[in-house]
Amino acid sequence: MTLTPAQAQHLLQELGLPFAAGLSETELRHVERLFGFEFNPDHRALLRAGLPLGERWPDWRHPDAQHLKDRLDSPIDGVLFDVAENAFWLHAWGPRPDDADAALAVAKRALNGVPRLIPVYGHRFAPALPEAGLPVLSVVQTDVIVYGRDMTDYLLREFGSGQPETVGSATAVPFWLDLS
Repeated sequence: MTLTPAQAQHLLQELGLPFAAGLSETELRHVERLFGFEFNPDHRALLRAGLPLGERWPDWRHPDAQHLKDRLDSPIDGVLFDVAENAFWLHAWGPRPDDADAALAVAKRALNGVPRLIPVYGHRFAPALPEAGLPVLSVVQTDVIVYGRDMTDYLLREFGSGQPETVGSATAVPFWLDLS
């Protein structure tokens, strides 16, 4: 079920999270054009309801373009770090080249097609896919954990009384859930 802005606002209030007025549709489209992605419907509903405030929340209203670009790039950069420094390699990428630069080039090409992850809070990310009910992922390099079955479940677990280790099954997100 798609999260509505009214449900998201109620949830923000219930959890006692500080937030500013939600982003307008014009502001959301501006951010999406600026950074080249589209928020998934639940993430969009959250940001329409209220813009969460605090240093670990992205400031989509007054974006520091370089800071947000770095946060948007961090999931892929983390995978590439593990390819270069920790011998990470997926069988689906074919045989790993012996040359480190060649291995990174193969990994970069393979990663061009994976769904983009959009920062929600700290190192929690929502997939930029056009469907509702997608999980929120904790991503640090190739360590990926489902932190909520969807945006509502995530917010309750992160800021309410839920337990991340009991998330259960989540909608598949290509590539990223292969790492979990």
